[in-house]
Amino acid sequence: MRIIWFRLRAAVSGRGRDAGMSTSEYAMGTIAACAFAAVLYKVVTSDVVSAALQSTIGKALDAPF
Repeated sequence: MRIIWFRLRAAVSGRGRDAGMSTSEYAMGTIAACAFAAVLYKVVTSDVVSAALQSTIGKALDAPF
């Protein structure tokens, strides 16, 4: 009878279910975000993208007003 009471109380108060991420999920999310940032940094600093950005900025600065 006591077990039923504890389960009922946990279900009513909401403490029986997960409310957020655990530490391992935060760690995996942080690692994934860092990996994505590293890939994005390599893409943005590559020669092709750098030349395209410089070209776009140069065209914008040379635009007649």
